[in-house]
Amino acid sequence: MLNFLLCLFFESFPMLISNMEVVPGKKIVRHLGLVQGSTVRAKHAGRDIMAGLKNIFGGELKGYTELLHDSREESMERLQRQAEALGANAVINVRFSTSSIAAGASEIFVYGTAVVVEDR
Repeated sequence: MLNFLLCLFFESFPMLISNMEVVPGKKIVRHLGLVQGSTVRAKHAGRDIMAGLKNIFGGELKGYTELLHDSREESMERLQRQAEALGANAVINVRFSTSSIAAGASEIFVYGTAVVVEDR
């Protein structure tokens, strides 16, 4: 099992965000429900030109890699803000999804379960 554990620090306290259903050394004391974050981004004409050249010659599409990275970060920040509003100090079982919304536009959607955890 991939042991992915990410702690993000926003506001005045740490928010534990994990793709695991349980967090080693922690116990869930309160279940607050589903939280989510998403963003829809459109491709940039300049990036499309460079991507077309890369398709011919090969290589990483760095403009799109950066676009997806920024989209994931924005979605995660929105998920975290929603969890904080519920009083959570952790989000577990986090999953990402992508979908095409329109020609040239894609959505990054992240969701998980907001909980309150304490040390065991």
